Amino acid sequence: MRVVLWGGTGQAKVVAAGLGADHEVVLVVDVDTAVKSPLDGVPILHDAAAVGRVVEKVGANAYVVTIGGSRGRDRLHVARELDSLDLVPLTVVHPRAWVDPSARLGPGSQISALAGVGVEAVIGAHCIINTNATVDHETVLGDGVHIMPGATVAGCVSIGEAATIGSNATVLPRLSVGRDAVVGAGAVVIRDVAAGDVVIGVPAKPQNAQERGLRTSSRLTQT
Repeated sequence: MRVVLWGGTGQAKVVAAGLGADHEVVLVVDVDTAVKSPLDGVPILHDAAAVGRVVEKVGANAYVVTIGGSRGRDRLHVARELDSLDLVPLTVVHPRAWVDPSARLGPGSQISALAGVGVEAVIGAHCIINTNATVDHETVLGDGVHIMPGATVAGCVSIGEAATIGSNATVLPRLSVGRDAVVGAGAVVIRDVAAGDVVIGVPAKPQNAQERGLRTSSRLTQT
């Protein structure tokens, strides 16, 4: 396959490292004009309006959206644009990742080195299971979810569309994380997280509640 990567920073390098010999990156797209091509010898395009023409010129037939961070909505939007060009969303599993044969991976998803996907897990479209992250048995991820490096998602968890689980965070079994929610780095989730909430800390609490607690503690310690 001749592959387009949309997103020119670190995630593009991560995905390129996981591609097999049957795949060749022929174009990188990034609308940030300050971004240089992350891959030697591969051109980068900064004009989104020209993607269709350039894709045809380089003979691309597949794509991966390599936009990382908590930008699941952006990933899904770009995927729709590339779908309209009749490109195939490529699912990338690094050779050093482990995916149980019973797990289901959605189109365009990315499973990075040392990541694990457990028994009967269901991974939506255009998800990222990043380096050394784990998604355990029977967990379901909606489209556009990002499980950041080192994060642990236990069994029978439900994570909504475009949610983000931060680096080294832990989500305990049988919980729900709502769509567009963000679990901060290192947080430990012990109860359900509502859609759109940002939770941080151990145990994880909504960020505004954490900030209120910090302000209260600060006042109590003043003399």
